[in-house]
Amino acid sequence: MANSPVPRSPFAAGIDPFDDTPIRSVEPEELAQILAAHELYVRSDRRSGKRANLEATNLSGGNFSGMKLRRIRMNRAELVGADFEGANLRRVNMIGAKMQRGCLAFADLTRGKLSGINLAEANCEGVCLAEADLEFGILANVVLRDADLRDADMSGVILDGADLSGANLRGTNLRGASFRETRLCRADLRDARMGGATFVRTSLRGADLRGAYLRVAKFERPDLSGADLRGVRGLTPDQTDDAICDADTRLPEDWIKDSEDGA
Repeated sequence: MANSPVPRSPFAAGIDPFDDTPIRSVEPEELAQILAAHELYVRSDRRSGKRANLEATNLSGGNFSGMKLRRIRMNRAELVGADFEGANLRRVNMIGAKMQRGCLAFADLTRGKLSGINLAEANCEGVCLAEADLEFGILANVVLRDADLRDADMSGVILDGADLSGANLRGTNLRGASFRETRLCRADLRDARMGGATFVRTSLRGADLRGAYLRVAKFERPDLSGADLRGVRGLTPDQTDDAICDADTRLPEDWIKDSEDGA
């Protein structure tokens, strides 16, 4: 999956995440100097130091945990297995970066630009990606438990096999996203936009979908046990006719009324 072609996001601000720019290497001493200058740039509120530009750079396996890397440029960087746990990456540029099996646990990437990123099998537990751009990203088998993804743009994202249990996806754009065997247990999906999304054997146990938009979304045997679907928009009974429900599933009010009227 890591090498699968992915359509370019129409929202990528003119940057092609899949161009063929050669990947460069950087010596440890040079990297340390670049990061020190960037930390000064951040601490001085951009009055001194220098903003780091590590675009198309091989940083695989690097340890950046806890670092102050706000606004750093890492478009198309090779970050396979890199560790950014707890790092400050607010407004980061990681368009088209490859971070398979990397770590962003508890890092802050608020308003980051990550279109087309490959985060397959990464540990992103507790990460903050609020208002971030992640469209057409590959997030298969990623761990996003308790992540903050409010108001992010995740249209076309591949989340197959991912664990988003307890994640905050309120108001998130998930149009056309793929949720095959994805865990969304207890996730907050209120007002999320999921038109055209695919849910195949997806666990939505205890999820809150009030006000979510689900027009032409495709469902195949989803688990809606304990889920709250009151006020969902664009969803019809036919879309979820093979769903797993229980006594705690809260169905749309108009479905219940229609059922009573037809009794």
